[in-house]
This record gives sequence, C-alpha cells and structure tokens, in this order.
Amino acid sequence: MVSTKSTVVGLPFWVRGDTNAFFGFGVNVLVNVLTLTGLCIAVVNLPEGEVFGTILPALGIALVAGNVYYTYLARRLARRENRSDVTALPYGPSVPHMFIVIFVIMLPIYLRTQDPVRAWEAGLAWAFIIGVIVLIGAFVGPYIRRYAPRAALLGTLAGISITFISMNPAGQMWRMAWVALPVLALLLIGLLTDVKLPFNFPIGLAALLVGTAIGWAGGAMSVPDVTAAARDIAFAVPSFKLDLLFTGLADMAPLLATAIPLGVYNFTEGMTNVESAATAGDNYNLRSVLLADGAGAVIGAALGSPFPPAVYVGHPGWKAAGGRSGYSMATGVVIAVLCFLGMFGLLAAIFPTAAIVPILLYIGLLIGAQAFQATPRAHAAAVVAALIPNIAAWATGQIDNALAAAGTSAAAVGDDALNGAGVVYDGLLVLGRGAILAGLVLGAVVVFIIDKRFVRAAVFAGTGAVLSFIGLIHGERIEWNASGQVALGYLFVAAICVIFALGRPTPREPDPEEAELDRTPGPAAPTGPDPDRLADEQRTSALSG
Repeated sequence: MVSTKSTVVGLPFWVRGDTNAFFGFGVNVLVNVLTLTGLCIAVVNLPEGEVFGTILPALGIALVAGNVYYTYLARRLARRENRSDVTALPYGPSVPHMFIVIFVIMLPIYLRTQDPVRAWEAGLAWAFIIGVIVLIGAFVGPYIRRYAPRAALLGTLAGISITFISMNPAGQMWRMAWVALPVLALLLIGLLTDVKLPFNFPIGLAALLVGTAIGWAGGAMSVPDVTAAARDIAFAVPSFKLDLLFTGLADMAPLLATAIPLGVYNFTEGMTNVESAATAGDNYNLRSVLLADGAGAVIGAALGSPFPPAVYVGHPGWKAAGGRSGYSMATGVVIAVLCFLGMFGLLAAIFPTAAIVPILLYIGLLIGAQAFQATPRAHAAAVVAALIPNIAAWATGQIDNALAAAGTSAAAVGDDALNGAGVVYDGLLVLGRGAILAGLVLGAVVVFIIDKRFVRAAVFAGTGAVLSFIGLIHGERIEWNASGQVALGYLFVAAICVIFALGRPTPREPDPEEAELDRTPGPAAPTGPDPDRLADEQRTSALSG
C-alpha cells in the first residue's frame, strides 16, 4: 500500500497536460499584455521608455509572484486532498480593468492636461485603491459566496466571459477569418475532443504556429516591422515609483466613484472564479485568493503599473486541457522575462493577432457552457438573468465607442433620437452599471423565486435596493439616492416576495441530478478510483501525450 506521504513527495511539478495549458494560458496573457502596451502608447501617449522600462517590468513582478503563489496553493491543495489532478488558478492582468483604467481614468486626464505622466499618476492611485478594496473584500467575499446560489455566481462569470473576454477577440478573428478560424478549429478539436496530434504535439503551440504561418504566407505580417521592433529590445527591472503613486493619491477623491464599485467588482469576480474552480473539482480558500489579488494590485501600483492583476476566468478550460500546477508558474516566469526584456513590441510584429485571440473565444465558450452544465436545469432562467447586466454593459460600451469615433456622444445625440432608432440606450446604461453585482443580485432573486424560497428572494431584492440607492449598481456614481427609482423597484420585488412567503409555500423539490451537482471535492471526498475522473485523465493524457 502506497502511503500518503510517498504520494505527496512524488507530486510532479510538470505533467504533459501542463504543456497544453501553458501554451494556451501563456498566449492568453500574452494577448492581454500586448493590448495594454498598445493602449498605453497609442491612447495615453505614454513614452515607450516608461512603458517598456517601468510599467511592463512592474507588471512582470506582480505576475511572476502571483503565479508562483497560485502554484503553491495548487500543490498545497493536492497534498491536503491526496490528489494529482489539482489545477492552479490562472492569474494575469485584469482584462476589463485595463480598458477602464485607460479610457475612464487616464485618457480624460491626459486630454485635459496633455500630460501623460499626470494620467499615469491617476492610474497608479486608482489601481492602489482597487487593491485595498479587494483586500477588504477578502473578509467579506466568503460570506457572499456561502449564501449566493451557484447559478447567480456562474451566470455573472459567464456574462463577463461571453461579452468582455470573447466578443472583441471574436470581432478581431472575423476581421482576418482566414487566419483565425483554422486556429479556432485546432483548439476546439484538441481541447474539446479526445483526438490527439501526431507525436502528441501540444495543440496550443500547434494552433499558434499554424495561424502564424498562414498569416506570414498571406502577407499579413512585415519583415521590416520585425527588424524595427528587434532594435527596441532592452533589459529593464522595476523600482518603486512611490512619488508618482503619492502624487496621484493626493487627488484621489474623483477616483473613488469608479474605484469603489470596480474594487467590489474585482473581489466579486474573484469569488465567482473560485466558485467556477470548485465546480470543476478544485475547492480553493477564497480568502487566500482575494488577499493575493489585492496585494498584487497594491504592489504593482507601488512599482509603477496601473493594471491590477487578478485570478482569471478559465480554470475549467485549463483543467480540461490537462494543466495542473506547473503551467501557472511557467506562464508567470516566461511573461515576466518578456516584460523585463521589452520583447512585446517584437512579439506583436511576429505573431498575427488573429492567430492569438481564438484562445479567448474558446474560454468564453467553456465558461458559458459551464454556467448551464454545473447548475440545476431548473435554474437555467436564473443563469440567463445573471448574464443580462453584463450584456447591457458591453452593449453600451460599444455604443459609446461608436459615437465617440463619430465625434459625438449619447448625450449629444439625445435619448429621444436613440430611442427612435430602436436603441434603448438610457435603459441599457442603467442596467449595465455595476454589472457583475447587478447580475449576482438578479440571478439570486430568480433562483430563489424558482425554488419558492421567497424570504431569501426578498433578502436579495432588498440588497439590490440598498446597492442601487448608494450607486454600487445601476448608478452613475457613488452617492446618496444614486438610482432611487431602481431601488424602489427592487423594494417592490422584496415586498411581493414577502407577501408570497406569508403563504408558506412548499419549496421546490430538487431534481435527482442536483445532488450530484452540489457535491464539491474536499478533504473528506472519497479517495478511491472515480470512473468519471479516470475517464477525464485518460482523455487529458490522449490530448497532451
């Protein structure tokens, strides 16, 4: 009989599936760092020397520290539960926040002052505040996770994934479909079926190489661009930029209107991602995750990065690809080295964007599917309800960007003109503010109404009323009576639920399948062979060789 101790000692740092997950997740983070690099230079007009010499190295420190930490958490969980199939949580720069800090925080200050450094200072202060709020959320989030239904948590996560994570990459893909669609096909075949490539070649690397070859053969890339980018390679290490941070914090009052709800967004998103990992079989301690996310944002801001890192959407995808603990640490180290060497300009010139972004669409597909597969069928309507605020937020963002490109705005065009064209902009705008919290509240209300647990539904509706009244959801800013009409609507919902609760209806009986869905692995989980787990491991082995 093999002892637990010997099993722990033999826990490998790298398995074959880590190769697939590394190329998939590494490309994911690579895309995001390439994107934020372009935003800093092209939108805020920050000098390339500051971007490549300060911001990216600071981000690199946060990424390598965070991914090494999450590798440690995965190995600790594997030892505690005596399992070899634990997958580390993915960690990188928060995608929604990198657009928000550029376009909502930094760009307006740059346009007003024509000083990119002033904009950078505000971005650092904003990221620091985000980190502090997430640290506070580490002590609040576990209670929310305990009482919020899974359909609400996973539904809000799917809303983020489908809209903010997948839609822009999908648009970029179809702009060069002849490059992107073969890449997507390879990813779907390799990651969603049991088909393997000859010689067990990693599917993520194969997809990237095929897309890059097609792009170069079709003339989408340029040798002179690569040569010019290679000249800019230079080694840089980060140092503390506390002077810039403190200057930004001196005028932090205007930043709180976005930092507070987005800090709440951060720890709520972290909470939903931990729930997603638990659904896939890996039950992490939420407080440990949120403390790491908050610390990463604070340290990154102190070193000069205005981009808060966070646990990513997509753990089930990397688990299905065979990733365990090694892929996370390898991703953090490799991306950090690329940041220190200033390689991102060169990489952008070598790899076509259309060959990189299909991995993000794959993640969107997987998380969207999980929201329905890992919740009771009776709660499907609640999952859709939780999706809707994020769809509204994405749609209004697209409308705003389109109008800005035309040199106008929704306010200038007017609600009457927009409504006359069939664009319900004003309603979508209110619905989408504080989208992840709004989706969590709306999804929970629908779940408890479906289950005829009307008291719980009334509690969540009342919470929605409070959050709306102070502007954390459905409000333009944090203030008293920020969205009073919406708050009143939630109060009416709570009152209706209380009235129905007085009739003491019998709660809905769970379907037989729900007992299986509610099981989450833990220290007391069975340690004998699990046919489903063995089948999954065999499929993973076939994928990654």
